[in-house]
Amino acid sequence: MNPMIIAIDGPSGAGKGTIARAVARRLGFHHVDTGAMYRALAWKALRDGIDLADEATVSALAERVQFDVSDGRVSVDGEDVVHAIRTPEMDNAASVVARQPAVRRVLVDRQRALAARGGSVMEGRDIGTVVFPDAELKIYLDASPEERARRRASDPAHASGKGPAAIQEVATALAERDRLDSTRATAPLKIAEDAVVIDTTAMSIDAAVERVMEMVRGKMAR
Repeated sequence: MNPMIIAIDGPSGAGKGTIARAVARRLGFHHVDTGAMYRALAWKALRDGIDLADEATVSALAERVQFDVSDGRVSVDGEDVVHAIRTPEMDNAASVVARQPAVRRVLVDRQRALAARGGSVMEGRDIGTVVFPDAELKIYLDASPEERARRRASDPAHASGKGPAAIQEVATALAERDRLDSTRATAPLKIAEDAVVIDTTAMSIDAAVERVMEMVRGKMAR
């Protein structure tokens, strides 16, 4: 398999997951959702009665649990949590553990090991800046706050209702998540200097995927 690493970063609701999965399928690459690792770890910690603010205990948990977050699967120690981790509560819990340097060190090592299997499309918030600063292709996906909130509100897992009130609720939650992720001391959400920024606000999924594929083909042709 081509050893190329494609790093896709960006905030929630920008289309990272959908676009990363589609690009991985078209290339025959592995798809790794690194954000799911933080969500799954937070879920496991809460399940085990661990205080999310206890960095030493949470990082020790990260060392010993078995994750599978590749190619659409999300499991912890063999238990499928793909739906359990996609809730507003897990959004907040993941943000807590993601701020902890010891936890990030453990999970970054695991993410790098996953990419060692061969060609990978890695999505997250610090892939191009921290996990794979030398990735062959770095992409930062973004969209307007209003569009991101609308997309999230259409997902039953992330909204408690429908209509303008639900969108506003999600918009408020996204703004707070953005603030926490972009201001944390360790591996904040930011655009890598050599990343290509794609605004997906008015783009279809197919158009966004094709834009990424154009860049991939350009890299592979060199």
